Amino acid sequence: MITVGLLGCGNIGHIIAKNQKGFSITAVYDQIQKRADELASASGALAFTDFTTFLKADFEIVVEAASVAAAHEYGEAVLRSGRNIVVMSVGALSDASFCDSLVSIAREMGKKIYIPSGAVMGLDNIKVGQISGITNFLLRTTKSPASLRIESTERRMIFSGKANECIRNYPKNVNVSEALTLAAGREVDVELWVDPDEDRNTHEIFIEGEFGDAYIRVRNVPSPDNPSTSYLAALSILTLLHNLDNPLVIGT
Repeated sequence: MITVGLLGCGNIGHIIAKNQKGFSITAVYDQIQKRADELASASGALAFTDFTTFLKADFEIVVEAASVAAAHEYGEAVLRSGRNIVVMSVGALSDASFCDSLVSIAREMGKKIYIPSGAVMGLDNIKVGQISGITNFLLRTTKSPASLRIESTERRMIFSGKANECIRNYPKNVNVSEALTLAAGREVDVELWVDPDEDRNTHEIFIEGEFGDAYIRVRNVPSPDNPSTSYLAALSILTLLHNLDNPLVIGT
């Protein structure tokens, strides 16, 4: 059974802790003692608030479920400790120099950086963009005002531009755009909409290329304790962990 060190003890961490199947959380880290203690109690793990000490604990892989800032701060140290890492806050990799550095370190150490599918579907097929031309690539995300932590009485577009720009303005809400960018090997265009009548997080992907064209629409139920996070994002991490040591690999 794979042993996990969980970096971040928020909403996603608690969902992971409640669904340990095919893996076991043995250590958790958070800068806030109370949060670390609560998740340690829920998962049967050891709690840490000192990152260096956390890395000395006994586990095989780190799951980052904290923030873009945490991925930036701790990603290199995790890889240099000789462990693979699952990065949920994939928006951190929109920083090209950081992404290149992290990939270089992983290659040097013989380790892997895993990116969960997150709040969308179809990333495996979108990877054909790495070897085949894509002519149009758009992500249209629609969320409620509560999810975006803003006020709005009408449906309106609040951002239109490239993925890396959107990540800088809304780092907690559009990790999907960077996951798509990494999968396709080219940056996705992004539209971010707010809609007071919307009770779910909706992601629409439009893609055209040499392969043909596709339209993917995913309407996610928000995580019960954090409307900024889609429940599907947490489930995608659980699925990744559950299948890490499965010899049968499905998808590209």
